[in-house]
Amino acid sequence: MKQIFRSLRTRNYRIWTIGSVCSNVGTWMQFTAQDWLVLTAMTHHDATAVGIVMALQLAPPLLFLPWTGHVADRFEKRLLLMGTQAAMGTLSVGLGALILTGHARLWHVDLFAFVFGCVAAFDAPARQTFVGELVGEENLSNAVALNSMSFNVGRMIGPAVGGVCIAEIGSGWAFVLNGASFFIVFISLQFLRVKELFRSQHRSRETQGLLAGFRYVWNRPDLRAILVMLFLIGTFGFNFPIFISTMAVQVFHVGAHGYGMLTSIMAMGTLIGAALAAGRETATFSTLPVGAAIFTGGCLLGAFAPDYAVFGLALVVLGISSLTFTATTSSLMQMTSDPGMRGRVIAIRLAVFAGGTPLGAPIVGWVANHFGARWALGVGGLAGASAAAVALMFLAKANESGARDRMASK
Repeated sequence: MKQIFRSLRTRNYRIWTIGSVCSNVGTWMQFTAQDWLVLTAMTHHDATAVGIVMALQLAPPLLFLPWTGHVADRFEKRLLLMGTQAAMGTLSVGLGALILTGHARLWHVDLFAFVFGCVAAFDAPARQTFVGELVGEENLSNAVALNSMSFNVGRMIGPAVGGVCIAEIGSGWAFVLNGASFFIVFISLQFLRVKELFRSQHRSRETQGLLAGFRYVWNRPDLRAILVMLFLIGTFGFNFPIFISTMAVQVFHVGAHGYGMLTSIMAMGTLIGAALAAGRETATFSTLPVGAAIFTGGCLLGAFAPDYAVFGLALVVLGISSLTFTATTSSLMQMTSDPGMRGRVIAIRLAVFAGGTPLGAPIVGWVANHFGARWALGVGGLAGASAAAVALMFLAKANESGARDRMASK
C-alpha cells in the first residue's frame, strides 16, 4: 500500500492532488449533465448530437497541436495552469447560468464545448507534465498513475452526483459546481512551495521548437506505434458517453439516476486499474497489447449483455483495461522522452488520442442511431483488437531487430 501512494509523501503533490480530485469530480458532473442534456432535453435521443458535442470539445488539441506542447515546454507550468483553470471555471459557470435561466440552446452547448476544449488543449499538456515538477524523475511513473487514480475517483463519484443533481435541482447546477471546482485548483496552485518544484532546465525558446516535437516522435518507432494504437482506440473505442448513454436509454430504459450509476460503475473499474498501475515499479510496452485485448473483451461482453447488471460488469472490465492502456502510454511517453521535449510529446499524444474523437464519435453515434447501441460497442471492440495487433507487430519487429543485433555482436 505504501508503494502505491509513495508520491503523496511530497507536500506539493499532496496539495495538487486535493485540488485535482475536487476538479475531477466537478468535471465528470458536467460531462454527465452535458451528455444527458443534449440527449434528452435538447434532442430526441439523438446520439449523433452527443457525438458532435464530444467532437467539438475534443477537436482543439488537434487544431492547436503545434502550439500547445511548445507552450507547455516554454512557459512556467504553474502560472499557465492558473490561467487555464480560471478560464475553464468561468466558462462552466457561464453555461450553467444560461441553462438555469432557460436561455440555453443546443448551439450554446456546442459553442461552449468548443471554447472549453480550446482552453483545455493548452491546459492538458502542462498539467500532465507538471507532475514531473511536483515529484521528480524517481516517482514520475507512480505520480502519473496516481493522477489517473485521482481522475477516476472523480469519474466514479462525479457521474453519480451529476445524476442526482440533474434529477433533483437541474442540469445547470452541475455546470456551476464544476466551475467552482476549477477555482479550487487555482487556489491549490498558489499554496505550492515553488522552491521545492523539480523544474527542468531544458526549456525551449526557439521558434523551430514548434516542429521539433514531430521530428522527435517520427524518429522513435516505439512512440509511433503507441500513437497508432492511441488513434485507433481513441477514435473508435473510447466513446463511452455514447456507449453508456445509448445503452441506458435505448436498451435498458433507465433514467438519469441509472445512467449516472453506469458511468460510476465504469469508474470503479478505472480506479482498480489505476491502483494496479500505481503499484507497478515501472511501465512496460508489453502491457499495451494485454490492455487492448482485455478492452476488446469488455466491449464484446457489453455488446452481448442481456441485462443491466451484466452490462455493469462489462463496464468494470472496460474501466480496468482502458486505464491500464492510457496510464501505460502516458508513463512510457514521458519516461522515455527527453525532459525538454515532454510537453510537445504529450501534446502530440493528447491530440492523436482525443483528436480522433471528432472523426470517430459522430460515426459511432451514427452506428448507434441506425443499427443500435450494441453495434456501436462492437465498433469499439474492433478498434481494441486492431490496437493489440499493432502492439504485437511492434514487439515482433523489436525482438527480430534485437536478435539480429545479438548475432552481429557475435
